Amino acid sequence: MSLNNIPKSELELLSYKEIAKMYLEENKTTKNTADLFKEVCNLLGLSEQEYVDKIADFFESLTTSKEFILLEDGTWDLKSNHKVKISIEDLEDDVPEEAEEEISDEIEDAQELDDVDVINDDSYIDDDSDDDLADLTIVNDDELEE
Repeated sequence: MSLNNIPKSELELLSYKEIAKMYLEENKTTKNTADLFKEVCNLLGLSEQEYVDKIADFFESLTTSKEFILLEDGTWDLKSNHKVKISIEDLEDDVPEEAEEEISDEIEDAQELDDVDVINDDSYIDDDSDDDLADLTIVNDDELEE
């Protein structure tokens, strides 16, 4: 159903955001904030003063809504009309060369570690630990209180 065919009394029951969504869906176009709200005001028959008083609230409702997206050219559209495409090549272009070298070095180091056999043998004793414990004595709780 066209927005122009909906009675004003029914439109007044909708939020500005809902009317804006219906407008963008119906017209399949993008609009900047001022023009989009002007269309909403025209549909509702709002005065110029009401337009001025409420445009900031309208802008806030668009920015906080998950249904709208602000495009690079400053116009609003529905998010459902846009898809996000992430390309691995794009991500690689963002990495500085120094970081790429560090990452490849870390990968090589990790691969070298994988090649080393780990000795999991109880016969290995750390000689330094014996010297550290030689001066220790065991004290029970009764001796501590005295």
